Amino acid sequence: MTSNPFSAEHRCALRHTPQVVALAGGVGGAKLAAGLQAVLPPGALTVVVNTGDDFEHWGLTICPDLDTVIYNLAGVNNPELGWGRADESFAVLKTVGLLGGEDWFRLGDKDLAVHLRRSEWLRQGSSLTEVTDRLRRALGVPSTVLPMSDLPVRTLVHTDEGDLPFQHYFVGRRCEPCVLDVSFVGAAEATLTDAVYTALAQADVVVFCPSNPYLSLDPILSVGEMRSLLPSLRAPKIAVAPIVGGQALKGPAAKMMREMGYPVSPVTIAAHFDGLLDGFVLDKIDAAAAAHVRMPALVADTLMHDLPSKAQLAATVLEFAATLWPVLASRPAP
Repeated sequence: MTSNPFSAEHRCALRHTPQVVALAGGVGGAKLAAGLQAVLPPGALTVVVNTGDDFEHWGLTICPDLDTVIYNLAGVNNPELGWGRADESFAVLKTVGLLGGEDWFRLGDKDLAVHLRRSEWLRQGSSLTEVTDRLRRALGVPSTVLPMSDLPVRTLVHTDEGDLPFQHYFVGRRCEPCVLDVSFVGAAEATLTDAVYTALAQADVVVFCPSNPYLSLDPILSVGEMRSLLPSLRAPKIAVAPIVGGQALKGPAAKMMREMGYPVSPVTIAAHFDGLLDGFVLDKIDAAAAAHVRMPALVADTLMHDLPSKAQLAATVLEFAATLWPVLASRPAP
């Protein structure tokens, strides 16, 4: 399905194959990343992935968002859930439960093999960036996949029942407690890797995928100089709204917004990233809201049911970004 969504005129103006960086986490982010990979030449996409969801379980380092992105890019994800592996089995999980171990976090057998290898490599001294690159290569992913940092950052959800580590809130409690706020433990000490810096410096487009802004994208933005670095880039920064018709397509974003007192609207998402974006894409269901977005906005079909619809949205986003290049090129350097 690989094609090039940029016109010959746009490619000539850049004098190289456009490089795209996507910021992603969760199923929505993985879906758009797969669409971007489908329409870009091999090697033109870098996905910077949230690691705030990472945690230790069964003595292993579990990186749910990194794995979800890699599985989607490799085409081996569970198509119904969006996360986990296709044709998965759970013999180990069942046996651990029979032995009295924790079985609240569903680790499949194929998935477990990834966690075993990752944890082994990390114990041997490899960085999370190096380990992630080995995994994506082993699964045949042509795009670059980068953790947001090699240092640990852990999302802590502040609820009416107390503070909960992300996976205990999301999986253990099924997002039932009322969310008051979210913080990122370790973010002040974490730094962006050289690989993330390089990818952003070379980017022609930066895409904020339709991921939960508070749980998937804010952790990335909390690391090091990311928030101050993004506005300095000449590359257009485009976000796709994860809220459609007052609902989150996947996950607890809408529920969290209501509990934290925010209107459940794509306008709220655009305002949340104010100062970081050059353009915003929202679904045709929310077309009337486009007039209230304080930046160039594009109304499009943002629902991603299969690879063709993922690729179509990706092409639409990139074509929109290309229209902003002349505007950004004329701006004075920050």
